[in-house]
Amino acid sequence: MRVTFLGTSGAVPTTERNPSALLVEREGDRLLFDCGEGTQRQMMRYNTGFDVEHVFLTHVHGDHVLGVPGLTQTWDFNEREKPLAVHAPAGTRANVEALLSATGDRPSYPVRVTQVEPGDVVLDREEYVVRAVGVDHRTEAVGYALVEADRKGRFDREKAEKELGIPPGRKYSKLHDGEPVEHDGRAVQPEEVVGPPRPGRRVVYTGDTRPTEAVVEAAEDADLLVHDGTFGEEHRERARKTAHSTAREAGRVARDAGAKRLALTHVSTRYTGRTGRLADEASEAFDGRVFVADDGMQVTVPFPDSDREFAIEHARY
Repeated sequence: MRVTFLGTSGAVPTTERNPSALLVEREGDRLLFDCGEGTQRQMMRYNTGFDVEHVFLTHVHGDHVLGVPGLTQTWDFNEREKPLAVHAPAGTRANVEALLSATGDRPSYPVRVTQVEPGDVVLDREEYVVRAVGVDHRTEAVGYALVEADRKGRFDREKAEKELGIPPGRKYSKLHDGEPVEHDGRAVQPEEVVGPPRPGRRVVYTGDTRPTEAVVEAAEDADLLVHDGTFGEEHRERARKTAHSTAREAGRVARDAGAKRLALTHVSTRYTGRTGRLADEASEAFDGRVFVADDGMQVTVPFPDSDREFAIEHARY
């Protein structure tokens, strides 16, 4: 699973940071979370690919949605035919429809706008789901959690073949699928050669929010929590008034959730050139891995039981 940060700025972009957008690529599926102005260019710049079928909007403030008209129009110019689903918080459909027809015409390909509420399963795949998460902002808003299903346990081929005398073949597949098989006059049970289910991965993206218990619950044991970290502690009152989080507050959420890693995003222009202090403040509350996301940063999220390392690199362009 690869997570690409397309836009990491607060409400005001900078020369280094675009408005909010995040792209998650999982086994060929590309899921776009938020679509700030210029997102389509960021997708080109960081070579993420354009084959997106689902766009998940956390709320309809401009810095999270003004890229929608440009991106959907570009797809039209490219003669897209594949349907598109745009998911947004309940009560915002009219706003999203207006964005889709901002130039006077809707896209020529099918576009479905769905409204979601906290707890809804927004996208249901066999291997994973995307759920809406309750957040606390100044308008209708949700976060999203991508949660993979448990994977099959490891198959002990050596035991099956050498201890039980089962030759390789269809019986292995049946056992791995949880079905008993007949061998040497007895029923061999799957648990004899198949280990316990292995957990999938969990990535949570909050959008703009104050700390919430719902995010803590959604991010339990998360492999990556991408949390609003707009302000440092010196501006904590400003964070409360504008319904954002400080880096330290984001750290507390990650700590309470037992998340493995925390990425701070939606960074205020106040911290241009000095974002390290935000990471330091979050680390005072959270002893897991903390980093401040930058535009073009690509994160590889391995399976929890994998030998591969959690990797951070910057996209080449």
